[in-house]
Amino acid sequence: MDSDSQIVKLPSSSSSSSSHILRVALLLLSITVLLGYFMLQIVIPTNTFWDTWYPSLSHHLRSSYFGYQGVPFLIVFFPLLFIAVIGCLYLHLGNTPVITKNGRKAKLGKPMLVKGPLGIVSGIELAFLIMFIALLTWTLTIYIRNSFSTITPERGEKVWEAKLQSVSFLVSLTGNLCLAFLFFPVTRGSSVLQLFGLTSEGTIKYHIWLGHLVMVFFTAHGVGYIVYWAITGQISQVLEWSKTRISNVAGEISLLAGLGLWVTTFPGIRQKMFELFFYTHHLYILFMLFFLLHISINFSTILMLPGFYLFLIDRYLRFLQSRSEIRVVSARILPCQTLELNFSKTPGLSYTPTSILFMNVPSISKLQWHPFTISSSSKLEPEILSVVIKSEGSWSSKLYQMLSSPSSSSIYHLQVSVEGPYGPASTHFLRHETLVMVSGGSGITPFISVIRELIHVSKIQRLKTPQIILICSFKNSSDLTMLQLLHPTSSGFQSNDLNLKIEAFVTRDHKEPTLDNSNSNPNLVRTICFNPHKTDAPISPVLGPKSWLWLGAIISSSFMIFLITIALINRYYIYPIDHNTNRIFNHSVKTCLYMLVMCVSIVITASAAVFWNKKQQEREAKQFQNNVEVLNNSEKELESLPLQSFVEPTNVHYGRRPDLKRMLFGCKGTSVGVLVCGPKEMRHEVATICSSGLAHNLHFESISFNW
Repeated sequence: MDSDSQIVKLPSSSSSSSSHILRVALLLLSITVLLGYFMLQIVIPTNTFWDTWYPSLSHHLRSSYFGYQGVPFLIVFFPLLFIAVIGCLYLHLGNTPVITKNGRKAKLGKPMLVKGPLGIVSGIELAFLIMFIALLTWTLTIYIRNSFSTITPERGEKVWEAKLQSVSFLVSLTGNLCLAFLFFPVTRGSSVLQLFGLTSEGTIKYHIWLGHLVMVFFTAHGVGYIVYWAITGQISQVLEWSKTRISNVAGEISLLAGLGLWVTTFPGIRQKMFELFFYTHHLYILFMLFFLLHISINFSTILMLPGFYLFLIDRYLRFLQSRSEIRVVSARILPCQTLELNFSKTPGLSYTPTSILFMNVPSISKLQWHPFTISSSSKLEPEILSVVIKSEGSWSSKLYQMLSSPSSSSIYHLQVSVEGPYGPASTHFLRHETLVMVSGGSGITPFISVIRELIHVSKIQRLKTPQIILICSFKNSSDLTMLQLLHPTSSGFQSNDLNLKIEAFVTRDHKEPTLDNSNSNPNLVRTICFNPHKTDAPISPVLGPKSWLWLGAIISSSFMIFLITIALINRYYIYPIDHNTNRIFNHSVKTCLYMLVMCVSIVITASAAVFWNKKQQEREAKQFQNNVEVLNNSEKELESLPLQSFVEPTNVHYGRRPDLKRMLFGCKGTSVGVLVCGPKEMRHEVATICSSGLAHNLHFESISFNW
């Protein structure tokens, strides 16, 4: 069979068939609504919308309950929340994509751009980027053309001065369109992203692109107005905070917060001073608050609220999950400045390979949260979750020193909080005949979970797995001990369970060290067992095993509470004062009321859902009382495993780097999946090889392992 052809599995029962049909219907419905939403964005800048459509809609929807906000709530707020709820239902019914990749989609998924400011960009990403830029260009062009055709200078202005004011205003409307999508990629538990096969980690680059566009447009907006006020003798406008119009001071504060945030996002600063980037990124709170106070609650504001609304729900759920202290069972200390932490988890918590867990250790920093790739398999290891941490920064170095020091034997408890895990809804590793994983240094950690997942598929499910080629580069011989992490936390793994071949390259050591004096000696790997407190809890899904269904309930119920409360406030408090004129009631007070109601609605519904599921999980937690002994015993068994079980399929090369081009082109088979994680240069090299067109069987898997 051609590997590029579409593979369809027949449902095994009538119930699964009905579920499949329902998921297809939900996916098609969400795509239809999304296309309608984007078509509306094309129409909004035109005179047809503002002269014909909007007055007609406003006539039917404007009331004493919602006033001018009725139309935007219906046409720009509701559709995206509706898609989010549909996505929750879709994911609750299953995590297998209903549409598989065919040959044409695989070609679109190949990298088109590799080197440059955008990073690695696939064909389909480039196509959507071009369409989005075209939408922005269309929006700004139509706004400017319509504005210039009716522009009338006032107070002795010159025509070019009036045009400057107009353009300065209109670029902000275009920036609002970018802001509408800015928060979707950073919503880690997003049903919208996973509905379309995306993850928050994989779409971080979209957030970066959108963030740059937002700040370019808003900076042009702010600078343009300051120049206009200066040349027309209205510089006092800089200090104006109007009661019923635009609040200039609020806009300036928002812009300054955005600029402070923006300047630390550039790679040179972010990579060298990550903590500065981390802390200044919290300026988004001031940016959003004063942005809303700047223009109040109107059409432009409501345009960007859906993404921010879903982000607030996700952020509050993360906050609730992070309040618990997690049961740390043990740690494996490797001589290569690497450690593996093992946590207790509930069997109901499942995740896919390459998932991410965010971790906080208060004894090191109460504020810093760091993402780590999960190395365990939820299917192979149902009661344990593991993460691998390489000491490459100040935070991870402090953790390694704390656990590896001679006095670490006195550490009987490690206080840890987590958020997650987050990962793709499904994976496609089994669709390839051969799976090539290229890693550099600690980049091997995402592939540990892939290999352990394939062990489960091969050993437990008795299914045929792809041939696996792991190409890993290390600086020193001591880093070879990271290969021991390929072992699951049980002793049943043998090298012949998988068709696995490992090509390990040690770049700085030119000859094989002896076991007597080498840091790569497996006997130097040691295990620390912890004695958790009674209050420590296993990692569990914050919304329980039916988390997607609960998330959909939170989104829909909180939105209904928000609408009902806002309607009552408008009808019995704002309307008697303003009478829908939008010129009497204080705009800042109105904005604060809307945001307060939004936050309270989210807090009430999310807290109730988490509290209910927490009570259910506490009843099931009793079965984990013996977890410590069981897992400690498994760790001791693991330490006694012979090195031979993973050395047999390993070829170690000293003093050179892998010839990736030769090795990838030498892979046989009609379908070869290529995954890469490591330094930027390595990722770009692999993407260039796969996109060269010289080997049509290479399929670059667009999975991101870098935050």
